[in-house]
Amino acid sequence: MDHTGTYPKLLPLPPQPPDVEWPESQWPLGGVEPCFDPDRVELLTTGAIEDQPPELGIGLATLIVHRGRLVAEAYGSDTNADTTLISWSMAKSMLQVVIGMLVCDGLLDPDTPAPVGEWTDVRSEITIRQLLQMRPGLIWNEDYIDGQVSNVIEMLFGDGKDDMGSYAAALLLEDKPGAVWKYSSGVSNILSRIVRDTLGGGSAYEAYLQDRLFGPLHMSTATARFDEVGTFVGSSFVYASARDFARFGLFALRDGVWNGERLLPEGWIDCARTMHARDEDLEGYGEHWWLLDDRYGSFFCSGYEGQRIVCVPALDLVVVRLGKTPADLGLAWRDQLADIIACFDPSI
Repeated sequence: MDHTGTYPKLLPLPPQPPDVEWPESQWPLGGVEPCFDPDRVELLTTGAIEDQPPELGIGLATLIVHRGRLVAEAYGSDTNADTTLISWSMAKSMLQVVIGMLVCDGLLDPDTPAPVGEWTDVRSEITIRQLLQMRPGLIWNEDYIDGQVSNVIEMLFGDGKDDMGSYAAALLLEDKPGAVWKYSSGVSNILSRIVRDTLGGGSAYEAYLQDRLFGPLHMSTATARFDEVGTFVGSSFVYASARDFARFGLFALRDGVWNGERLLPEGWIDCARTMHARDEDLEGYGEHWWLLDDRYGSFFCSGYEGQRIVCVPALDLVVVRLGKTPADLGLAWRDQLADIIACFDPSI
């Protein structure tokens, strides 16, 4: 579903407070400030996981970073601060950041046609930017329901699993490039294959992720899964602890700056959080990042069964929620996140 209304104005991204250390080997800790409700924060984090209502499914980890400090975290009975958990589609936002690093290095231009060898027909007009915005016009069915025809299941677990980028690149157009928004994990793996080819193969890609993203951000638990031909499965598969997912969220909230060093082109995160569409749940979409329709300028990574890293510019807040909430339980977990965010709004 395309967004047909007005685009919300971007709120400024907050810098790291000068008196707060960056979370390198350890997170700086801090208590909830007096103007907030610490009992409510406790209830929505530790209390929610220990006594989780059925409609929230299984809570694996909840973590809150406010003004650069870790102020609350809670884990399920089988998880802790060192447990690595799956990103699912939160990996798409990490892929967008990696592409920004290639742009910063002068290795890619997002406004040029995507270098995909199979596209010798009208698909050759598709740009990298249109792929980032999920607007290439390619046929795709993003369906995780058993028994349904599903491109994403076939790509991740079926005939396409050994070379996911090529599986997705082989699909034909159903719309004019740039005209229609459609969420597609296949598009992400086409982009990831472009990254692989640009860097010269899977080993170089793996090293780039470590040298340019995981290493500088001290995401020591983070690992990315690659397919058989050396393409990072940028649609779905990064494993990391909740604290390391929070490091990634803080990096985005800080506009691609880490410990005083700019690692992304200026404005790259603004591109990510500029709305281009809305889905059926009325959440906005930018460039491989999602957007909340709230007054705080929130943007976020989103994954299957309720994985989220929410960046809240107006409140200088990062909230990580990891769990297993099947789609048929609804979106109560999303309301829980909104309740957490509201705890840090001094006007409430």
